[in-house]
Amino acid sequence: MNYTVTKKEEINLTIFAQNLNNMRKLFTLAAIALVSLANAQAFKGKGDIKAQVGMNIQDHGTGINVSADFGIGENMSYGFVASYLLSVEDAGGVKPDFEDRADAKVRFNANLGNVFKLDKAMDIYPGLNLGTRNFGAHLGFRYFFTEGFGVYTEAGVPLARYDSNVRGFDEYNNQFVFQIGASFNL
Repeated sequence: MNYTVTKKEEINLTIFAQNLNNMRKLFTLAAIALVSLANAQAFKGKGDIKAQVGMNIQDHGTGINVSADFGIGENMSYGFVASYLLSVEDAGGVKPDFEDRADAKVRFNANLGNVFKLDKAMDIYPGLNLGTRNFGAHLGFRYFFTEGFGVYTEAGVPLARYDSNVRGFDEYNNQFVFQIGASFNL
């Protein structure tokens, strides 16, 4: 079975690579800028609970993202994520329904801040997630200014989509996504 990449797919891959490179630069810059302000712990291990509220940014729309992570070990946590696109592009004059805009996921994180010997106010957490549209991966970073309040950023990509022929509204919440927002210790 041969597959030929179309010009549109090639352009989308190029844009994806550029966005990923820009995210890496932004992530590195944010980490360097915040390293000197640390005075709280970003991940405490078993029993730790984090809640996050942020902005979800992707092609064709932006929205809100909420998540909660629960520490189950020194460097492991699981969590739940829900997102809803507030501002979306119509497809051929048709407005997306609620189910086109919404997504929910469960996830597993490897909290590696102490492994990389980062300041205790910082955590980097790669992970896997299983959602209503795909099986994916994410990479996140948290920084806490105080014991209860911090900021986070995440980037996520689908690894395996449930539908291999994604078109129209199915592309929402089923592509590269960037998130930024506030993080809270509970």
